[in-house]
Amino acid sequence: MVKTEMPSEQAFYDFYLDEHQNMACRRLHFAGSSFGLLGLAKSVKTRSAKPLVKGIAAGYACAWVGHFFFEKNKPASFKFPLKSFASDFRMYSDVLRGNLSLRNRKYDKAR
Repeated sequence: MVKTEMPSEQAFYDFYLDEHQNMACRRLHFAGSSFGLLGLAKSVKTRSAKPLVKGIAAGYACAWVGHFFFEKNKPASFKFPLKSFASDFRMYSDVLRGNLSLRNRKYDKAR
């Protein structure tokens, strides 16, 4: 059995940001995460799983379009699903706090 070492949380996040340099990809990730959170909120409000499933599907669709058509790479979630999920919301939080830009990488402060 081949053992692969898992990168640290910060090292993975640095890798994750390297995979999200294209602004269209970042914007699509931000929109997709927003859809997922809206789906979660609506699911809690309506006590139905259907909005959550739709939110997750919309979120992944946005992210994958960003990777395949704009960033031209394979989503990290294929190899590291949990770390990618956590890093996506860390990136979302960094955008909301002004540490990452959706306009130009030169305005990034998260690194």
